[in-house]
Amino acid sequence: MDFSTENVTTDAAFVIDILNVYKTKKEQYHELFAIAEGYRLNNPNNKVPIKIYNDICEWIETNLGKFNLIIAGKQVGETLYNAMVAKNLITKKSIPIEVIEALNVVNITMVQDPKRRIWEILEHTPKSMNIRKTQTFNGKLQIGVLESLVKKTGVFFTQVFQVKDTKLGAEFDEYNITWM
Repeated sequence: MDFSTENVTTDAAFVIDILNVYKTKKEQYHELFAIAEGYRLNNPNNKVPIKIYNDICEWIETNLGKFNLIIAGKQVGETLYNAMVAKNLITKKSIPIEVIEALNVVNITMVQDPKRRIWEILEHTPKSMNIRKTQTFNGKLQIGVLESLVKKTGVFFTQVFQVKDTKLGAEFDEYNITWM
């Protein structure tokens, strides 16, 4: 996996989403909010270096644990889903594979990456899919993102498992998503 972040930015919306989960604890988590100081978070369309986004995720994972990051990921998933609907990439009747395909389109517009790293769909069935993350997004946060997006299709018993993890030596983060 290419971990470079040079010239990669993301919409401030995602930083805002994550920080909003902790806004009532801003004083307690001052170190978390300090990471984003100096960046224009007053407009969700402003650009923020992806390194800042990644540093925020790393702080949460290290200091609050992966489950807190998964919760924040669900909020990011909500923003992504709304962007997909607004851009007419999906409808309320879209199936999980269509939502994940739309995720790539939205990523290209909301994450400015000269290398155009996206999600790769490795395989899919009517009740599951295996996908690979090629961007530097935090792997644990993506569990929440993916669960949120797939649930929006109206399927039941959605489960997301990170089956390969770059932090444990894998070349890429990979996920198995199942539903009923």
